This record gives sequence, structure tokens and C-alpha cells, in this order.
Amino acid sequence: MKRKIAFAVLSGLLTASLFIAPGSFVSAKSSSNPYLVVFKNDLPSDYEDLIEEAGGEVVRALPEIGAVEIKSNERGFLKNLKGVRGIQAANLAFTHKLGYKKIDRSAADGQPVTDIPQPEDIDSYWEYQWDMQRITNDGKSYDIETGGTNRRHKAVVGVIDSGIDPDHPDLRDNLLGGMNFVPAGIDSSETGDPDDIRDRDGHGTHVAGSIAGNGKIKGVGPNLGLRVYRVFPENDGAPTSWIAAAIIQAADDEVDVINMSIGGFDAISRYTFQGEGSYSDVADILIWKRAIDYAVKKGVTVVVAAGNESLNLNNPTEITRYMNETYGDLGFEFKGASKEVPGQVPGVITVSSSTEWSEDEIAFYSNYGTRSIDVAAPGGDNGPIYAETGDLDQRDFHYRTLSTWPTYLDPYFTSNLHDYALLHGTSMAAPKVAGIAGVIKAANPDLKPSQVANLIKKTAIDMGKRGTDQYFGAGEANAYKALKQ
Repeated sequence: MKRKIAFAVLSGLLTASLFIAPGSFVSAKSSSNPYLVVFKNDLPSDYEDLIEEAGGEVVRALPEIGAVEIKSNERGFLKNLKGVRGIQAANLAFTHKLGYKKIDRSAADGQPVTDIPQPEDIDSYWEYQWDMQRITNDGKSYDIETGGTNRRHKAVVGVIDSGIDPDHPDLRDNLLGGMNFVPAGIDSSETGDPDDIRDRDGHGTHVAGSIAGNGKIKGVGPNLGLRVYRVFPENDGAPTSWIAAAIIQAADDEVDVINMSIGGFDAISRYTFQGEGSYSDVADILIWKRAIDYAVKKGVTVVVAAGNESLNLNNPTEITRYMNETYGDLGFEFKGASKEVPGQVPGVITVSSSTEWSEDEIAFYSNYGTRSIDVAAPGGDNGPIYAETGDLDQRDFHYRTLSTWPTYLDPYFTSNLHDYALLHGTSMAAPKVAGIAGVIKAANPDLKPSQVANLIKKTAIDMGKRGTDQYFGAGEANAYKALKQ
């Protein structure tokens, strides 16, 4: 299989990635810096006093995993922490941001799709859902399990993302609530209301439709329940601590599956910022590991996107080179290995992106790696001509994936549709697998996360090189085959 990576530079333009943005790193020269601190064991009873004595203030505590988010205006705060008993790791906090740009319609970016009927003019978009047709065997999996064959919401999927349109006609009947983790004051619309799960971006609504849409759009499990955990505001990012808190809450809410269409990189070794300091993201990595382990131990299957940088995740040198090329102008210098989070965290199902037109190549943007990819799922792309030429004007948005879009937002630039949108990326692939995990749990409620993962891999349709490979993993996940076992 020929792997095209020439267009990796365009990954920032994809509509499907959430990634760690070092550009939002706060330097030691600013008035207040965010930090993540992980204790060796449980939080000590006097942890707030210990942090205060070191010059910090606890912003959010995660007692379930022995971690805290802190802010401090002390230049030597990390050094001060070295004297605090019980601390295992600490680092300056990065902010995760929505990793796609809503390209201006005047840009050379193909032509918006205009030949799909508006929702008021059509009863069903099934004929345009090539992705769902394929992983359900033309809807045959619905005859076995929909997430509520005998009763609705036999299984529940938690979506950690930018929220949801709670009134979308294809989603509202499956929405079982959720929680907001964005604090007050991030922007003028954020009041800190824990019940405010309204999607300001669109990403989360699109993801939710692929899992449990039940209307003009069909998801993998049209009768699965959805619980939504909003961690992203409209125009800003989220630290790992917010996402970890959402993972913990979802596990405590007893969801069966968590979908995180989130991906980024943590530096295992040291890096510098503007020539100063010597940092690593060890605390960040530990928080990811502990939060996911917390969920898995509670019986939650965790599905994540592989990311959209077209990188071999098993090549640390390649990742480090990408980090320096991407963020070097911001003052970062990465000197050692980095890893993708949460895609390379133990216990998750990591999903690469397949396309409509090829069984030999994954999407041009998808990350890959022999020990990193578990399965692939349809995430769409811009079609075979663009994959071959990289010509922006040859992007064909029909090859992307159609799903729900907030009814109150403007149409996404890839089409003139309202309430629905064509997107692509590993973020569109992961929820297909989360939906498959959901219907598996609905049909087999006693299965453990490892058993769900093994069933998905065992029944995946082999693509690319025969057997397990670095691009498709075990193959393309298939709901019908998994439910037939």
C-alpha cells in the first residue's frame, strides 16, 4: 500500500481533529500560569494547603485519580513543588483546542455540495450515508440490534466533545442529559451552568449523529442513549483536567462507552519554551492514563480518534520532527520522544480513517502505526483525485461523511445544507466504532471493555495488507459482523 503523506501540512484544515495546541501555552513571563500536578497516591487531606504554601491555587481537584489543576504567578513554582511531599509529577498545562479551521468560502477549497436536498425536501438521507451503509451492511445490523431493539437505550454512549444541539430532531429523543465542564467567564456566553451542553461549534453534534442519529440521519445505534459532556467553549480550548473530569463523570454516570474524537501529543522527554526552562508532559500523560483506567475499571469501553497529522505514531523521531516544524515558530524546541494522547494510552480503542473509494489506502490525513491502530472506520476524505494530486480545487466533498449539524449554526462550508453537514477526519471515524461498541453492549451487557474491543477487532473486515497492518489495524470495523457473532 502506498502511503501518501505529502499533504500532512493540511491536517490543520481538517474538520475532524481536536488537538493539543502549544500556542496556548502560557509562559513563565505571564501573570498566571496553569499547571497540572499528580500525586503518587490519593490526594493528601491537606493538599490545598501544600499547594498554597508552594505559591499556587487549586482550580480543580480530581480526587479519583490523585490530580489537581493549579494556577500560579510564581516564576519558580515548579521548583517549589519539588519540596512538596507526595507529588509524582507536575508540568505546565497545555490547552486542547479545536484543530480545524472553517475555511472561508472564497478559498481554493473545492465547491460546496449543492445537489443534496435540504431537510424539508427529503424524508431520509440514507442514500447519502455511504459510511453508515457500509458498516451496517446496508442496514442489516439494525435487524439485530439498534441499541434498543426491545426497549430504548439499552446501552448509553458518552460523548466528550463540544456539546450537542439538544433540540436537533434526529438527536433529542436519544439525549439523556450530560454535564458542562467549561467554567464561567471563558467567554460572554459561559456562565458555568453545569447543564449547559449546547454545542457552540458543531463538531460534537456531528459526532453524536454518527453514533445515535435517529431521523433523516441514521447512526450506528439509532436507539442508543447519549450522554454529552461538554469540554470546549466556542472559541477557546480545554486543559486535560477538564477532559479527565468528564471521563470520570461519564464513568460515574455508568455509561457503557465513551467516545473522544480528541487527539494530540505529549512530550515524554524534555522541551524548552523560548529558550527557557526544561519541561515535560509527564503529569499530563499520567492524568490521561489514570482517567482512562478509572473508566475501564468501571466497565466503560473507551474509543478515541487516531488523529489527523498523517504521522506514523510508532516513530518517535517523526513525531518530534512534526512537533518542532509545527510549533517551533512559537518558541518550542522538542528534544525527545512524544506520544499521541489519548490514542497511545493503554486501554483505548484507537481508530484510523478509511475512505469511500479505496480498500487499500486509509485517508490521506489519518495517523497510523502498527502498535497504535486497533481498527479503521469510515471517516471520509476529499476523493481520489485530491488524494493523488493535492489540488485544493479538486476537493470533492461528496466523499466526506454526512451527519447532524446544529440547527442554529450557519451551514458548514462544504455544502449549502442546514441542520446537516459533510465533514471528514478520524473524529468522524471514531464515533462509528463507539456506536458499534454501544450496540454490542446493548446485545451483550455483560461483556467487559477488553471483550468488546476484541470482538470489534475479530470481526473487522480486512483491508490493505492481509492481516493486521499499521494503517487499518485489524481492519474496518463492521457492526453487522460484530452482532452476528
